[in-house]
This record gives sequence, structure tokens and C-alpha cells, in this order.
Amino acid sequence: MNLTENQAREEICRVGQSLFERGYVHATAGNISVRLDDGFLITPTDACLGFLDPARLAKLDQQGQQVSGDKGSKTIALHREIYAAACEHDADTRCVIHTHSTHCVALSLNVNGTELLLPITPYFVMKVGHVPLANYHRPGSPDAAKEVAALIRSYAAQGTPIRAVMLPRLGPNVWHDTPAAAMATLEELEETARLMLLAPHTPPLPASDLNALRETFAARW
Repeated sequence: MNLTENQAREEICRVGQSLFERGYVHATAGNISVRLDDGFLITPTDACLGFLDPARLAKLDQQGQQVSGDKGSKTIALHREIYAAACEHDADTRCVIHTHSTHCVALSLNVNGTELLLPITPYFVMKVGHVPLANYHRPGSPDAAKEVAALIRSYAAQGTPIRAVMLPRLGPNVWHDTPAAAMATLEELEETARLMLLAPHTPPLPASDLNALRETFAARW
């Protein structure tokens, strides 16, 4: 069941505080949005996710125009593109979280390839899936939004829908049907990035194990 607007406001603040207190976000980095039936909620620009006020979250209409609250984050254009592309396969997509999570960003500085991570743990495969690495764009660039949407559609067309895209030097964007589920996806992604930095020569799971995860848990890999 979809969250009411008031429930969504409370969940955004709860998740933001949790992420801040555990070091997934710092200072005023990061943002969270929720797709409502009549528009969007998003954290205000330059707000610290650890100290959000439910009543001051920005509300925007379905075209992304501000309706109420403090000025919304400039990343709403990116979030709207993610919702549009992700909902083509996962119609219940309701929350997008963007952070500057330390280990994900650190890993993106040295990755040579099209994806941030290899499939090194079963829970990364099951709970996150492929994480394509976008090209670098300045924060808020409309080109980043277009590229992320194109990546989402490209992976879905290949039969492996995704729940995350990494913006190099900036941080991951993850999405799911609730703020709690999106946060869990982010947590698994950041933990896997940390493991890869600690053990950089870890080989990926072999094809037979990946097939077993697909067959047993419907893993998107």
C-alpha cells in the first residue's frame, strides 16, 4: 500500500536521520524523494539529512514545479527521470535516495569498466544487482539525468532491471518502493563497495552460483 503524504514526510525524515547518524551522508550532501499520486516530496536544497523537518520538505507537482515547503533540491530533475524510467518495469517505484557514500565514491575513482562492482557476494547480487557507472557530469546536470534514464532502460531491455546507478566522484542513486527498502539497497551497495576496497582482488561469483541465485531468489543478474 502506498504511503500517505504525511507518512512519506515522516519516513523521509526518519531515513535521512538514520543515514546521517551512521555516516552514509555528511554535511548537506545527499537527497531523498518520494513519488506521490499528485506529485513529489524531496528534501530541500542544502539541507542536512540528519535534521529534516517533515513540514518543510519541498512538495512539487507532477511537472516538478514547487508547490510548498522549502526550495527543493536541484536533483529533482534526475529523480523524475529515474521514476519515469524505473516505473516502466517496476511500477511501484516510489522512493529515490542519493548519497555521497564514502566507499562507493572511493571505488568510483579507480574503476575501469562500465559497472561499479563485480558480483562478489550473494546478497549484493540478490538485493542490489548490476550498478552501471555513468559518465561524470557536474552536479545537477540535465545530461546526467538523461544518461541515468537511458541506463535504466538499457538494462531493463536486457532482462536485468536495476535499482542503482553510480555517478562517479559524486555517489550512488538507488530506488525502490519505499524509503526503507531504498535505504536497505543503499546499505548493501555501500557495504559491498567497502568489501571490494578491503579485498580488491576478490574474484566474482562463478556463473553456476549466479544461476543458482537467479533460480532460487529471482536475482536480477
